[in-house]
Amino acid sequence: MATTRIGLDQLPPAARAAVEEHTGPLLAVEESTEGFNSEIAARVTSATGTWHIKGLRTDHPRAWTQHREATIAPFLTNLAPALRWIVETAGWDLLGFEALDGHHADYAPGSPGLPEVATLLRRLGETPCPGIELRHAEQRLEHYAARPDDLHYFAGTHLLHTDLNNTNILVNAHAPQGDQARLVDWAWATRGAAWLDAAYWTIWLITAGHTPAAAEHWAAEIPAWRTAPPEGITAFAAANANIWSDISNADPDPWTLRLATAADAWHAHRRTG
Repeated sequence: MATTRIGLDQLPPAARAAVEEHTGPLLAVEESTEGFNSEIAARVTSATGTWHIKGLRTDHPRAWTQHREATIAPFLTNLAPALRWIVETAGWDLLGFEALDGHHADYAPGSPGLPEVATLLRRLGETPCPGIELRHAEQRLEHYAARPDDLHYFAGTHLLHTDLNNTNILVNAHAPQGDQARLVDWAWATRGAAWLDAAYWTIWLITAGHTPAAAEHWAAEIPAWRTAPPEGITAFAAANANIWSDISNADPDPWTLRLATAADAWHAHRRTG
């Protein structure tokens, strides 16, 4: 469920002052309309720089997502915007990230950004999983797998993002080719099988208009996908069909219904070949 967004000017004065200890007096604030999890999301500019701020009240049910992002940020060089500062005061937890230029990734067939996303996911696959507390993929999927025996396919030791929504990938076409994309929103970082992020991407590609076969063609750009057990991929497709069925039944808006339709289409493709 989406979190209600508020403006930076609605922060307690002590929290705003603590932010400005890092930034200096703010000259411009551009509130973000993207994302679902943060109460505060804004791009701010002062005389000394520009940052992206995201935040939640410290008593918010998802306050743990702020701590997860702060903990994992040091391990995400060349994958994600750098975390520059943390403010926790006056009942608020606020993270100040490097502000990135660029646009949300376009997953549509023929998009020139698709190779950059594939390159980014290859880089992620080569990144060691840090020794911090993370959920395990088999735990997250245990209530959705078609059979309990399927869960072993999802277990592993690799760092995963798991939320490959195109709005979580920023592409800067002015950066060097092969280094244009970055992943944001690491709240759902997970430890699991190396091929799972390519599988999560597949569902979003189908949602964007790819056929299941074409989406899997892009997934095959990720080396771990090419060595994944086919029956494991099919088991993952079945689990995600169940996930998006539950989500769309509980919250049947156009966005969730599109994901449920895509997940069903992929599962049917995996069953029939």
